[in-house]
Parts: sequence; C-alpha cells; structure tokens
Amino acid sequence: MASNTILYLVLSGILALFIALFQYVYKSKFTQLRLILSILRFVAIFSMLLLVINPKFEAVTYYEEKPNLVIALDNSESIAYLKQDEIATQIYNDLSKNSSLLDRFNLEAYMFGNSTSPIDSLDFKDNQSNFSSFFKNYNELYKGQIAPILLVSDGNQTLGNDYLYSAKQNKQAIFPIILGDTTNFSDLRLQQVNVNRFAYLKNRFPVEMIINYSGEESVSSQLRISSGNTVLFSKNITLDNSKASEIINTTLNASQVGVKTYKVEILPLENEKNTVNNYKNFGVEVIDQKTNIALIADGLHPDLGALKKSIESNEQRSVSILKPKEALLKLNDFQLVILYQPNNNFNDLLDAISRIKLNTFTITGNTTDFNVVNDSQVFFSQEITNQSEDFQPTVNTNYGTFIIDNITFNNYPPLQSEFGSVTFKAPEETLLFKRVNGVNIDAPLLSSFEANGQKYALLSGEGIWRWRAQCYLDTDSFSDFDNFIGKLVQYLSSNKKRNRLNLDYKSFYNQNETIVLSAQFFNKSYEFDGNANLQVTYKNNDTNETKTLPLLLKNASYRIDLSSIKPGDYSFTVKNQDEPVSSSGRFKVLEYNVEQQFLNADVTKLNSLATSTNGKSFYSNQINNLVDSLLNDTRYATIQKSKRSTIPIIDWKYLLGLIALALSLEWFIRKYNGLI
Repeated sequence: MASNTILYLVLSGILALFIALFQYVYKSKFTQLRLILSILRFVAIFSMLLLVINPKFEAVTYYEEKPNLVIALDNSESIAYLKQDEIATQIYNDLSKNSSLLDRFNLEAYMFGNSTSPIDSLDFKDNQSNFSSFFKNYNELYKGQIAPILLVSDGNQTLGNDYLYSAKQNKQAIFPIILGDTTNFSDLRLQQVNVNRFAYLKNRFPVEMIINYSGEESVSSQLRISSGNTVLFSKNITLDNSKASEIINTTLNASQVGVKTYKVEILPLENEKNTVNNYKNFGVEVIDQKTNIALIADGLHPDLGALKKSIESNEQRSVSILKPKEALLKLNDFQLVILYQPNNNFNDLLDAISRIKLNTFTITGNTTDFNVVNDSQVFFSQEITNQSEDFQPTVNTNYGTFIIDNITFNNYPPLQSEFGSVTFKAPEETLLFKRVNGVNIDAPLLSSFEANGQKYALLSGEGIWRWRAQCYLDTDSFSDFDNFIGKLVQYLSSNKKRNRLNLDYKSFYNQNETIVLSAQFFNKSYEFDGNANLQVTYKNNDTNETKTLPLLLKNASYRIDLSSIKPGDYSFTVKNQDEPVSSSGRFKVLEYNVEQQFLNADVTKLNSLATSTNGKSFYSNQINNLVDSLLNDTRYATIQKSKRSTIPIIDWKYLLGLIALALSLEWFIRKYNGLI
C-alpha cells in the first residue's frame, strides 16, 4: 500500500474520532451509553471515508490445478469392421468413469473420423480416419498445457498428414490403446491405384498400381485390369518376405467419350482372410478437347506460377505463359486470355482481343499502366493516384454467377493495388470486396461482368500467390483455392448461353468422397432467386431405386449432400416445383470402402508413436495397467498454484453492510433513550 494512502487513512481515523467525540463527549457527561454511540458514529464515518479513499489490498489465493487427460477415440468404420466397436465403447466408459483418474486428472474426451468433435454418441460409421484433424485441434486447444493423450484406435489412417509427424507438434506423451487383431496373416493388398481423372480421346493414359504383401512364404498371383467382362491387362506377380511390394505401370486406351469405369484386381490367395483389399474400382472421364488459356505478362512474377498451377490442377485446362508479342500470333488458339498487369507493350494485343471478342481476365498491380487499361476498353475505369494500398478480400456470399464452395478468405493476406476507386460502366457483380485494416469498404476487389457477347473479370491486386500458400497453411491442401480459380476460369472460358438453373457436380465419385450436388436458380431477369422450391429426384440405374429430396439454400446456392448413397450409376433431375424449369445429369459412385482395407491393427506404428512421444502402448485388455501407469507417473502430479490479485475496498460489500448496521444501531439506541 502506498505511503500517501496510509497517511490518508490515519487522517481519516483522526477526523472520524474527532467528530464522534465532539458530538457525544465534548461538554457532556461521560457515560457508557455515550461511549457506545461514539464508537458507532466513529465506525460509520471512518467506513464512509474508507470508501472515498478506496485503498487497495493485495490478496493471495491458493488453488490446485490438475493435469488434463485427453481421451481420443477412433470413430471410423474400421473399428466396427475389425469387430472392436463394443470393446472400444467399454474402454471409453471404463476410463471416463474411473474415480481414480477423475481425482487425478481433468478428463476430456473426443472422437475423430472424418472430423473431430467431443464425444456425445459413438456409432463407428465415419468413412475416413483423419488422425491429423484431431492432432491439429488438440495442438490448438492444449498448447502449453500438460495434457497426455489416451489414443483408442487401430492405428490405421486413411486421410490427412501422417500422425507420427502431427503428434509431435505439442510434445505430449501419447498412450495408444491398441484395438484389433495383432496376429499376422498372409495377405495380398492393392495398396494404391494412381490414375488421372481425365484422359483425351484416342490417347493412352497411364495407370500405376502398388501391390503389398504381408507374410513369410513366397506367393504367386495375377493382377488384372478389366472393364465390364473384358480383361484389358494382366500380369503374373511373385512376392515374398524379402520382396514385399511391387509397382506395376501400364497404359490403357481412351476410345470413347464419357465416364469409363475400371476394376483393378489382385487374385486372392487360398484361404486369404481379407479379400476386400484385393480390388479397387477407378474411373476416368474421356474428353475430346482441352480448354486453352493464355496467361500474358511482360515480366516475371510468382503470381504467374500460382495461376498456372491452380488452373492446370484440372487436366481439362492448359495454360501457356506468353509475352504480348508471342500471344498476338496465337490468339485464335485460346478460349480465354489472362492479362497480367498490362502496359504499353499490350496495345496491339488489346486491339486484337477486342476485335475477335475474346473473353478476358485482367489482373492489375503495381506495374500496371492504367492509362493503357482505361483506354483499351469502355467497361470500367481505374482512378489513377500513383499510390498503392494493401487490400484484404471479403467474399460476397450473395454472388450468383457461379457457386463458391468452402473457401472463405477470412485470414488471407492482402493484395497490393492502386489506391483509388474503380468505376464500372457495365453491370458488374462483385465476387470479392476490399477490406482495409479489417474494415469492409464496399469496393470491388474481384468482379465479373458480361458485355457485347464477351465475359470479363477484373482483379485489382497483385500477390495472389500468397492466397494459394495461405490455403495450404489452413487446410493442408491447395484444392479449395484451385477450385475457386477453376470455377472462375470455367465461367470465363465458356461461351454457352446462360441458363436459369445451373448445376454443379462431378461426373463420378469414389464411395468415401463427399457427394454434394449444388444448384443456382435465377428469375427471368437472371437475378438469383433465394425463394425457389428446388427438389432433386435421383435414380439408381442398377436397382431402379428412386428418391426425391429437397435442396436447401446456403448462401447463394442450393445444396444437398448425397454422401450416404450406395455405389452405382445414377441419373437425376433438379426441378423447380413452382415453375416448369428443370435440369438433368448423371454421375457414378464407384465402390471402394477404404476403412475395410485393413486386416490388423497397425501395432508397429502405434508402438513407434508411443516411443517417440515418451508414452507407452497398451492392448485393450490392459486398461488396469494403463490406469496404474498414469497414477504412478510423476510427470502428472497435481500442482498447487497461487494467484495474487489487487482488491479495492469499494468492492468489499460487507463494508456497506457495516455502515448501515452502525448507523441503524446508533439511531435505534438514541431513539430508545430519548435522545431524538
């Protein structure tokens, strides 16, 4: 407490005592009654002066902090397939209700499969095992805390980064509880099939197959690729303990446009226990043309490589990076030109583009000559200030030209562009708004529009390569950003007449993929209609089973998740129930359950995980040993901590009660004794 505060308290005590004695003792006969009244008056006045001075006191409180104990339970289909679901549920119940663990730890329980969530009910129906999703969330929640993990799993991962790497980020001990049979059986397995999603008509496309073998004896089998009842490729293979895998490459002929499905099969061994992992179906969409795109720039920039990678992530598109003079000689070969930071060297090229009416995507930045850009067309004009500014993106959720999926741009780095407004002289639709220092300024960063039979897009900023990098940091994949750029390019490169009902779907899916059908509906003025009554009727052409479901509105599109449907060939129709507007399509779902590819628990990997994190692995029948090990582990002792806080006396509510009590007693005593 400060010395001046102590001085004020002493003076307040003297003043309160002086007032009390002056009122009840000065020039009066001293009696016991007056002494009591003096004390009550002193207490009341001194307490009120304390509230005025409001001194502060330091208080120290002690509390015990128990370490966290995180139970992470694998909720994927492989647990049920290995007949470990009941055992896993029993382990969770035993651990979560163990009184010794509850006394020693703060227990938190999560389940993971496709994603991670707190445990509410276990069903073991997730069609993927995404360990990295759990560890990513865990590392964020328990960073800097003591939080060992009890990992209840078979150790078989099907999605995400390798968990041996992900688990080491927070340097916590992990105690795997191994589920599944640990007995080794002879097993042939089709580990992986690598093939492009698209192929070109009358070309041959490559197929790579990886075969694994677990066992001691030498075995022989045959690998086949078939389409329908026709065997297109076969090869005899021999594997043993010293040669436990083989990579086989071949090429197949793309002879017909459309989706072609194939089956790769390794003939099973005699008495092989798991034959589900001996085959895999894959599909290839055969196309007869490729979209050619010219990316035209007068210099080098990382944006060029990022754009080329994003656009060519879809094999249907090809990007050529050209100088303006080179592009001028080849313009008729392209369906879309991307003009990256035009300058004086683009003059002839811009005239030619306007003359042949090519769709364009213009990207401006610090080296753009805006006089050239403004003079080359009449649809928009950039204010020239010769100053630059950093602009972050904000998605326009009401954008209706095409469907935007997944990507949010919430924490994406800014693009650098000319400081000044863009004036559009044609009806435009903003896809991304500008944001400066977290404030939306209602100015377009990325826009699209149509005029004179051409499609245009304008991105006011350079540095888009940082967006692709940020996408990978956020999702461990470039796919969300690549899909975003791909849809923009698909819209710009197409000259098809705009329909009132547009569908977005893939031509084929694997069984474990998320199958989402998206649609956009426009009114007669081609404005997005958020009140449409859309329904999809889909039919399994193999079983003739038909079902009708409604599409739900999400942002600027209607969607339905069909991930639960069975493998097969499907046709569907999306129809507006209020108007005679409909659109149809077809897709295939290829049979492949990745969670049924495993015969055993991955004991080796789980033991390696325990060793590398200073933990210890246990089998499902060793739960008591696990509990004893945790309780006797000196790393997880309860810690006593202290908390020092400064408390102002005005927050002490009992002081107000003391003032009220003193004044009330004083009044009552005086009243009782006739002094009032």
